[in-house]
Amino acid sequence: MTQYGFYFNSARCTGCRTCEMACKDNKDLAETVAFRKIFDYEGGDWTDNGDGTFTQTAFAYHVSAACNHCANPACVANCPTGAMQKDPETGIVQSDPEVCIGCGTCANTCPYSVPVIVEQKSRKCDMCRDRVAAGLRPICVDACPLRALDWGDIEELKTKYPDAVDGIAPLADPSQTTPSILIGTCPACKEVGDTTGMVNNQKEIDLEPAREII
Repeated sequence: MTQYGFYFNSARCTGCRTCEMACKDNKDLAETVAFRKIFDYEGGDWTDNGDGTFTQTAFAYHVSAACNHCANPACVANCPTGAMQKDPETGIVQSDPEVCIGCGTCANTCPYSVPVIVEQKSRKCDMCRDRVAAGLRPICVDACPLRALDWGDIEELKTKYPDAVDGIAPLADPSQTTPSILIGTCPACKEVGDTTGMVNNQKEIDLEPAREII
């Protein structure tokens, strides 16, 4: 079986959200629904050296994340109806709307909080499987202006990017589901489980509706 996956280069990402917007446009998603999200992870401190100077440990970087189409997906393992399935030929994880009952078990068990319930049906990134079937790459990969995203057979990506890792903060521990994601780190990147930083755009990640401007 081929396992398709994503590569993300954090050193190239500027947090422009082009990948997210391209996905929303391609899938015709509502304002409060997104299959790919950008995490702004920031932290650090300032220390007064007592001589008029300061030492700082401030850092910031962006993480573009979607469904990782895990090798051992928790959503598939826990779905009570079998609606969440993993394609045996491509490794793509997708939900069958004809079988889904909208119970939200997939959303609650995914360590990456990927699936969302829309109109009583589970929806998520399907790696643009229609484009993949047509010999194209996922729309987010083609849309990135900085070429921070790549896609392909995960084993080929591992050969192409030998220094890549499978997790950085604020993403979940990859040992839980073996995600099909590789990440090129930047100097600011922190390891999974880091507590020195925080997601500084949590309201955006939670997709809270914008307030009405009066």
